[in-house]
Amino acid sequence: MEQYINPRVKDIQISGIRKFFNMVADIEGMISLTIGQPDFPTPSHIKEAGKKAIDEDFTSYTHNAGFLELREAAAAFVSHKYNVNYESNEVIVTNGASQGIDVVLRTILTEGEDCLLPGPIYPGYEPIIRLCGANPIHMDITQSEFKLNADLIEKSITPSTKCIILPYPSNPTGVSLSRGELRDIATLLKDRNIFVLADEIYSELTYDDSHSSIAEFLREQTIIINGLSKSHSMTGWRIGFIFAPESISKHLLKVHQYNVSCASSISQKAAYEALTVGKDDAIVMKEEYRKRRDYVYNRLLEIGFQQVVKPHGAFYFFVKIPDHIKLDSFNFSINLAKQEKVAVVPGNAFSNLGEGYFRLSYACSMKELEEGLNRLQSFIKNR
Repeated sequence: MEQYINPRVKDIQISGIRKFFNMVADIEGMISLTIGQPDFPTPSHIKEAGKKAIDEDFTSYTHNAGFLELREAAAAFVSHKYNVNYESNEVIVTNGASQGIDVVLRTILTEGEDCLLPGPIYPGYEPIIRLCGANPIHMDITQSEFKLNADLIEKSITPSTKCIILPYPSNPTGVSLSRGELRDIATLLKDRNIFVLADEIYSELTYDDSHSSIAEFLREQTIIINGLSKSHSMTGWRIGFIFAPESISKHLLKVHQYNVSCASSISQKAAYEALTVGKDDAIVMKEEYRKRRDYVYNRLLEIGFQQVVKPHGAFYFFVKIPDHIKLDSFNFSINLAKQEKVAVVPGNAFSNLGEGYFRLSYACSMKELEEGLNRLQSFIKNR
């Protein structure tokens, strides 16, 4: 029966991140610098809110978009933090940011249209774009310190362009965009029939400047994706949010409704606790990540890596493989894992434009980072 499977599904590949992780996960003594989730536990008061929801039998369906108080809390959170304003009917609670991305792209993309996205980029967008029958068009940001800008976008826009993805702070590069850079992009796109999908899942993990959203300048064309996985270390609770003008959100809700009905009621109660009592929970984690970022940055320079772009947010470095090492990113990572027992993610997992790089995560203990970087240094020294 395999020949009757949707050809677009058959053509999709398993994420390169997961594929590589699975290859090296069982090697004894491996230090993994691949992880894409916080290494902190969910804050205790949030866990207690989840337990309380169970004890109080808050275990039924909620409104498709999420229970009202949670949507109001989510709107208040982004208003206070990022100066973007939404009503409760402009908020949809999703099963994580990933489901939110799926809902948005399936709502706005149709056959033959183009979706522009920077490259290298997190691999979760392209398969969904292709499933919609649309075309992912990568814009090369390797020569602009991994920043997408108005000039690059303008050169890429065609009559077929329907959506632009702005994933900042970025996975895999950690780079973010300033208010001025976002304003320039908004000026370029204003009044064009182009949506902006702003994936802001790492918005609470920014280190040098506070996060800005393009929705501040381009509200009517922008759809924001956010969630609690990174900010509150709630990856397994699967709570994300879509913020969009009512003229868009009413259509997004139809796709969401038929996709999942609603997010977990128990997780929604925990999310309400996170966005109210725990609205600043990310600060402690952020300060620890900042220390790790600075340590890793200095070590990479000491080891001899050049062109190291210092992340503004998230918890990743995207590092160029030295020219004297004649290995592609996959074989570099495989050799590093086998010879030194330290795992990083090959750059080509983040589109073809990531070839020649590797992603290193610092969402792990300082002890693991120190040992992992010692092993990386040994590997580079002996090549």
